[in-house]
Amino acid sequence: MTENPAPTLAGFALDAAERTQMHQLYRTLHAEPELSMQEHRTAARIEGILGDLGVEHFRCGGTGVVGILRNGAGPVVAFRADTDGLPIEEQTGLEYASTARGVLPDGTEVPVMHGCGHDTHVAALITATRLLVRERQRWSGTVVLIFQPGEETAAGARAMVDDGLWDRAPRPEVVLGQHVSPAKAGTVLLSRGPAMAMADSLRVRVLGRQTHGSQPENGRDPIVAAAAMVTRLQTIVSRELAPQDPAVVTVGTFHAGLKENIIPAEAEFTINVRTLSGEVRQKVLSSIRRIIGAEALAADLEEPEISEIYDFPLNHNDEDQATTQLSVLGSALGEEAVTETGPKMGSEDFGWLGESIGVPSVFWFFGGTADGDPEGPTNHSPFFGPVLEPTLGTGVTAALAGLLHWVGVRD
Repeated sequence: MTENPAPTLAGFALDAAERTQMHQLYRTLHAEPELSMQEHRTAARIEGILGDLGVEHFRCGGTGVVGILRNGAGPVVAFRADTDGLPIEEQTGLEYASTARGVLPDGTEVPVMHGCGHDTHVAALITATRLLVRERQRWSGTVVLIFQPGEETAAGARAMVDDGLWDRAPRPEVVLGQHVSPAKAGTVLLSRGPAMAMADSLRVRVLGRQTHGSQPENGRDPIVAAAAMVTRLQTIVSRELAPQDPAVVTVGTFHAGLKENIIPAEAEFTINVRTLSGEVRQKVLSSIRRIIGAEALAADLEEPEISEIYDFPLNHNDEDQATTQLSVLGSALGEEAVTETGPKMGSEDFGWLGESIGVPSVFWFFGGTADGDPEGPTNHSPFFGPVLEPTLGTGVTAALAGLLHWVGVRD
């Protein structure tokens, strides 16, 4: 590792043409989002840019793209940007707002929007790459650029690893990543230790016996039983966990029946769980199964079917590297712009990239909300539209500062 805790970024600043190019790329990406694991046009655009820059690259994990910027002897560092959009109808009113449509795996046609800022991540990393190529005489080492699909469904990082990411690209000493947030634009938030929660999503199918609504004695009502399950599930956090153990249990969907005078044959609901430790995770998941089974037994129903939708790993920031990164970002952006924060209960599959090869990782957030608008729309809102600047400029500077700390700068 290069002993360069506070690399100077002098000479790496964007000129007017490069900034315009970055803004144009961002607007294009924002206007043309694609659903998770369907990012074909986005991947082709990234490949085209890397090719124009002379950066070696390959496809990985279906619609993922990996760039390898080799620049002589020195450390290897990886940086990840995710690429997928969300099934949201955009309502920002921006001139470059998305009108794109997509098809979910179940065949449902939906509007698509970059409602989580992944377009920001791609534009910032592409621009940082341009600057590294332009100033390659001033640093030495290898940068692995990971443009990852399918973050929203927890499919992308795993798909890239399973497709031989670290057999085909140099293994890094650290994996870095960042995410835009509704914090004030120009600022950065970073935690030491747990950064983002584990997540587990489950589908529960409650099996009853259909009958006429006027003859409940001839059936078994899955709606009443499922409603009791939903209510009692809320007691896991409030009555089974210590107050010091953060967790979230959310029932996000509930579907049953087609007509008001028919007791249906089944009801279905989905659960999302967020935890910060493996012990608490296992406790919550065990309690969920116990409660669902007990309520079904009380209602004289069959054992409900519980299936996993997806799971996210704990996103853990290596303590030593996070401490260093706080210093690096403070030097690059100004100490007042960088805040140490606690873990978020949101989730990310970023952690699998480093965890899969046993190397440390660091993940931080940079703000995208205009000054004077402290309660701007959050990620996954149809109104989420980060201001172009200083959002993108901050993303580029933060990425460069992290990368150059590792590969070093020759002044």
